[in-house]
Amino acid sequence: MIKEACVESLSEARLAQEKGANRIELCSDLANDGLSPRFSLMKKACTQLDIPVMVMARPRAGNFVYTDDELVQTKIAINLAKEAGAAGVVIGLLTKDNQIDEAHTRMLTEYAHPLEVTFHKAIDEMAYPVEGVKVLKTIPGITRILTSGGKATAKEGQETIREMIAEAEGKITMLVAGKVLDSNVDEIQKLTGTNELHGRRIVGELT
Repeated sequence: MIKEACVESLSEARLAQEKGANRIELCSDLANDGLSPRFSLMKKACTQLDIPVMVMARPRAGNFVYTDDELVQTKIAINLAKEAGAAGVVIGLLTKDNQIDEAHTRMLTEYAHPLEVTFHKAIDEMAYPVEGVKVLKTIPGITRILTSGGKATAKEGQETIREMIAEAEGKITMLVAGKVLDSNVDEIQKLTGTNELHGRRIVGELT
């Protein structure tokens, strides 16, 4: 089982590693579901941790429909993640009708190469996230999809998550989120069938 801890500070990242996290998602402003972190934080985390760091590349809070300027800001965040030594980046782009923005997702995924790319919970804004998997599995370079199956929690979304895993055909890993805690991570792994899970408290409190 891979446990990815979602953090927004160096102290949280260190503590997550100490408590057994296998990977970090590094963000700022988790109150708004995570934005691109500062370069100084990226660099410190990538330098001081022994586990992989995935950097959020999200220019602003709100929806996932981006202007050309915001796409440039996302590219800048990807550049900084590369410079910092990150293992990968986390992106998510939708069209105005809440479909995967395939063209810009392909562009940014190619731009991020050779970094790993996670497509984040933007997919859960779709009416049927399984349709998003059909698109994303055709884009080379996307490693995993962060999802709670379109529901508030992984338990509620478990059926859709299992459908998403089946649709992915082993080409993309479902990174399951949605109230995944150190106390229920084993149960959620069994319910969903995934081997990678993500949460703010997946290895316990980070204070």
